[in-house]
Amino acid sequence: MYFVFVVFTTVLAPLVSGVIAGSMTEWAGGALHVFGVWWVFWGIGVRLLAAGVSQILRPQFTSKEILHIDAPEAAQIVQELGFMNLSIGLAAVISVFVPEWAPAIGLAGGGFLLLAGLRHLPKKDKSAKEWVACLTDLLVGVVGVAFAVGSLLGAA
Repeated sequence: MYFVFVVFTTVLAPLVSGVIAGSMTEWAGGALHVFGVWWVFWGIGVRLLAAGVSQILRPQFTSKEILHIDAPEAAQIVQELGFMNLSIGLAAVISVFVPEWAPAIGLAGGGFLLLAGLRHLPKKDKSAKEWVACLTDLLVGVVGVAFAVGSLLGAA
């Protein structure tokens, strides 16, 4: 279920939503803008919102299954990460209704995911779940930051 959800929210849903929205608007604002909005909504919003809820309610999944830390003390920091994920995810979901928020959320959420992905990258002996988290963090991070920078420069 983890793999399906992560791939759906970080690859499939943003691509499909972007193609539909782009086709309906004749790509107003350009492809970076159209896809950026939907990567913010799905890849940052829905994904981080769900991750936040999971980390708050069952921190042991993240600590044991993703980070391989088997220590009850890790629950507090994982839950605090969950509060941050929940907050950024909620703002990203709302950004589809308040489009002015999308570039800032793209920068904040995309920057977070890009840095997290870069942090995961050199870790040796990653599990399949860690690889999926790492690669999708990098993908969404690059798109989110590119969208934010493009918006700032007037290209998105």
